[in-house]
Amino acid sequence: MEPVHKRYFLSHREQPLPLYMESIGWNGGQEEVDRPEGYPLYHWLQTVKGEGRFQFGGAEVQLIPHTGVLLPPGEPHAYLSMASHWQTLYITFGGPAAGAVLSSLGLNRASWYHWDAGSLLESFGMEFVDIAAPDRDLSGLDASADLYKFLTLLKKHGRTGSLPSLSEHVERISPVLDFMQKNYSRPEIGLEDMAAVLNISVRHLNTLFKQSLGVTAYAYLIALRLRKAKELMTSDASLPVKETAGQVGFRDASHFVATFRKMEGMTPQQFRTLY
Repeated sequence: MEPVHKRYFLSHREQPLPLYMESIGWNGGQEEVDRPEGYPLYHWLQTVKGEGRFQFGGAEVQLIPHTGVLLPPGEPHAYLSMASHWQTLYITFGGPAAGAVLSSLGLNRASWYHWDAGSLLESFGMEFVDIAAPDRDLSGLDASADLYKFLTLLKKHGRTGSLPSLSEHVERISPVLDFMQKNYSRPEIGLEDMAAVLNISVRHLNTLFKQSLGVTAYAYLIALRLRKAKELMTSDASLPVKETAGQVGFRDASHFVATFRKMEGMTPQQFRTLY
């Protein structure tokens, strides 16, 4: 008979890791839970099968398949089953760097998430439960790495409200990204050319880039040109700065040097000496 509850405690709270997974589990018959003081660590709960009600932040959400809730430490909450067999997966985690990691990913607030069926986010947790065992990972390092992967999957595929996921945003602008890769060496291309790829306005283009990559389309193009310049300078130490500037789409060497210094904190020649 299949166990009703699989639960693994992988790391203790004093373990010297910047990000650690305390526990992960699958509950085949989720019971009612009421935590007026919250849980002392970050807490993730998702529905595998069935349906439940989850209360937090003065609101109530339904947890059906392809949905989950992420809570910070100390967030009061309660949940109960709305089906005869509500199956859930949960992860608890913490660490000195946990807050900073979640903040940088934009996951630091108590939130309800949903995602498309079949996404990597959907299968990752259950796959990890099936292989998790504390005696196989005494240092906790593997679990820490898997936890970070889970958080990045949540950032990439998870949606809050009606907003598209990050992966959907990136897919939307992928034709423009391809256009930049093929044309970054042309100094004459501008925002109008990029917007024309999607047949949208420049303002809408920048909105899409800000939503998906956190920068404007032009800022992304400049960053791409600088990355290509670094590749050139490290592959051919004799290539003049003027030649490098021209090959990556800058109209003149002075503009290239000024931009490089502003973005990298050093001149192209200083960068080259590092390699």
